[in-house]
Amino acid sequence: MSVGVLAHLFGSLPYKELAPKVAASGFSHVQLALWKAISDVDFSKPGNISPGLANAIGEQFDKNGVAISVLGCYVHLFDRNEEVRRANVNRFKELLRYAKFFGAPMVAAETGRNEGDDYTERDWSVMKATLEELAWEAEKWGVFVGLEAAHGHLIGSAPELARMLEEVPSSNIGVVIDPGNLLTAANFAEQDHVIEEAFELLGSRIIAAHAKDRILQDSGELATVTAGLGQMNYELYMKLLNQYKPHVHIIMEEAKEHQMAQSKAYIDGIRGRV
Repeated sequence: MSVGVLAHLFGSLPYKELAPKVAASGFSHVQLALWKAISDVDFSKPGNISPGLANAIGEQFDKNGVAISVLGCYVHLFDRNEEVRRANVNRFKELLRYAKFFGAPMVAAETGRNEGDDYTERDWSVMKATLEELAWEAEKWGVFVGLEAAHGHLIGSAPELARMLEEVPSSNIGVVIDPGNLLTAANFAEQDHVIEEAFELLGSRIIAAHAKDRILQDSGELATVTAGLGQMNYELYMKLLNQYKPHVHIIMEEAKEHQMAQSKAYIDGIRGRV
């Protein structure tokens, strides 16, 4: 397992500046969200990616010793506005088509969330249809759809993600595991159970992992912090990750540049013990 980072934590930069900056910070791979991390190409709408552009970006990272382990696609995948949903699906499909030219094995996303977190069976059906369409595209191009559960989203728990994987049984759908996204103020005291359940239900399908930390504040609210500054059981997380998916890529989240080295060292230190 190696620790990488979200590329856009360095801000939005020209890709020829971004790649060496990531490398200089000690990371060997990134999760790259094109329209969040790259400033000198207009990725505001789909349609402008070509094999040449994807190769140019991928080669720049490779030249600096940095792999693109994940392409991130931050879109709402079951939007109740059909026109918006179609645009989002098309954007995701474009990334699937060109992922290999970037050198990335997967395109990953959370499902999206509605205001007020109100969900219906129709939302679930639309998400299922979306995932079936994305899986079919991924199968054509030999890449993975990485799906991540996140509290507050339509798929907000490990059991909900396991249900969706059962209903859309494509081997080209994998799991981006992130226990921090599964924890709430209500279940934080039982976090070991939440983490263990996630691996029991999803462990065999994991294709990438996220790393951030959570801390229960005096106010009773659960805050998100960089790995090592919270109260999440990282010993258990890394132990299970090594047990179920040795050498899986870990992508660090929620870190400011001045925190990155310390946070990476914290994760690496635990990985060396478990």
